[in-house]
Amino acid sequence: MELKTIDWGTIPYPQAWEEQTTWFDALIKAKLEGEAYTNRIILCEHPPVYTLGRSGKEGNMLLRPEQLERMGATLFHIDRGGDITFHGPGQLVCYPIINLEEFSLGLKEYVHLLEEAVIRVCASYGITAGRVEKATGVWLEGDTRRARKICAIGVRCSHYVSMHGLALNVNTDLRYFSYINPCGFVDKGVTSIQQELGHEIPMQEVKEKLNHELTSLLRTLASQLPKEASSDD
Repeated sequence: MELKTIDWGTIPYPQAWEEQTTWFDALIKAKLEGEAYTNRIILCEHPPVYTLGRSGKEGNMLLRPEQLERMGATLFHIDRGGDITFHGPGQLVCYPIINLEEFSLGLKEYVHLLEEAVIRVCASYGITAGRVEKATGVWLEGDTRRARKICAIGVRCSHYVSMHGLALNVNTDLRYFSYINPCGFVDKGVTSIQQELGHEIPMQEVKEKLNHELTSLLRTLASQLPKEASSDD
C-alpha cells in the first residue's frame, strides 16, 4: 500500500480541480488495468471561491455574479456531492485520491473516516466536535440551537476511487459564509478553530495534525486486511 502526501500550498481552484481530475482518472485506469498506482492525500488552500455540488441549489448563493466579481471571488459548479460551500485563505482543504477498496471502505464508511480525522484534530485543540444525523461534515454542539459547522465534506467516487474531500476552517474569514446558505442550511452557523480558541493557529501545524490522523486511520485499516486484499497487485 503506497500512500503519499502532497502539499500544494495556495493554488487556484480551477488548477487544483484539473490536477485532481488527471490523477483521479489515472488511478482508475491503473486500477482497472491491474497496474501499479499511488494513493495520494493532497493538502492546500485556495483563493476565495464558492463551489456548488451536483445536488446543490442555485438559490443558496445569495450574491449576483457582479457582486462576486467585486469581492474577488468566483463560483464553480462541480461534480462532488453536497450543496454550496466556500473555500478561501485560512481554510485547510484536503483532497484524498485513493482506492477505497484497498482499505475495504464503502462511501459511507469513507465519509465517516474523514469526519473522524477532523474530530481528532479538533480534540487536540480542546474542541469537542462530532456529527449531526443526516448532515455530512463535522459540527460543534450539533444537537443544540448553537450548532455550527467547522468542516464541510463533499466527495466523488467512481470505481471506488475518491476525489474532492474536506474543508476545515482553521483561520478562515467567516464573513464569506454570510453570502451563502452553507451546505444548504439556513438554521445553522459556521465556525473555525480560530473562532473557537480566540487566536490564530499555524496552518502548517494543522496540516501536520490532519495528515497524521488521516494517514493513521487509513494505515490501520490496511494493516487489518489480509495481505492479498491490501496488495496493489
